[in-house]
Order: sequence, then structure tokens, then C-alpha cells
Amino acid sequence: MATQQQWRWPINDDLSLLRRCVREHAAAAGLEAQRVGELVLAVYEAVANVLDHGGGTGTVSISRDSGHLIVDVVDRRGALDAAHLPFAPPDPRAGRGAGLWVIGQVCDQVSVERQPGGSRIRMAMQLPLP
Repeated sequence: MATQQQWRWPINDDLSLLRRCVREHAAAAGLEAQRVGELVLAVYEAVANVLDHGGGTGTVSISRDSGHLIVDVVDRRGALDAAHLPFAPPDPRAGRGAGLWVIGQVCDQVSVERQPGGSRIRMAMQLPLP
């Protein structure tokens, strides 16, 4: 199945609108309620990273591909790469730095890559079988 673009949104400070849109698109794609909440959390964490560390600008896009709902969060700074994906939980005393770990815990697949003009966090959630 070819990837089909369903939705694209610029990253800005209106995180409540972004959460609502992700929730609506994930539910419409067929994700179960708990998984919708997990995806909203993951997207929020990725967008917070862009706002805090990625230059504050970028995009969120949602598509479907091969039985998965795919969310790409792209920043314009390009500071992230695969080495930023933690495999162990962060130190709870640090107070910050848990976002990518949380994303990895709730999504079925996560990748981080640098690309021309930025970095991309790709999160995938398997859709239920029809």
C-alpha cells in the first residue's frame, strides 16, 4: 500500500489544537481509545522537543502505510539523529529528557534521522485489522 498523506500541520504554540487534530485523525483511522491517547502523548513529546530544542519550527504530518498510522514530526534545526533514541529509562532525578524514551515506550516503531534541512522523528502505530 502506498503512503497516503492525510494531514499536515505547522508546529506552533497551539498544542491543544494539535492534540485535538491528532486525536481525531487517529480515531478516524481506527486506533483504539487507549492507543489514541498514547499517540497523542507521543506526538506532544516530539513537538515539545521541537519547540524546546529544534528551533521552534517544523511540521507534523499523519499518513497511513501498510497497516500503520505514521506520524512524522520534522524540525528545521536538524540536531536529532538515531543516537538520541534511548533504550534505558532516563534518570528520574534529571527532571527532563524523558520525551524520546516515552515515545519509544508507547509507539510500535520509532525512528529518528537527520535529513536535509532538519530532523525527523517517525512514529508508527499498528492499525487494527479490518
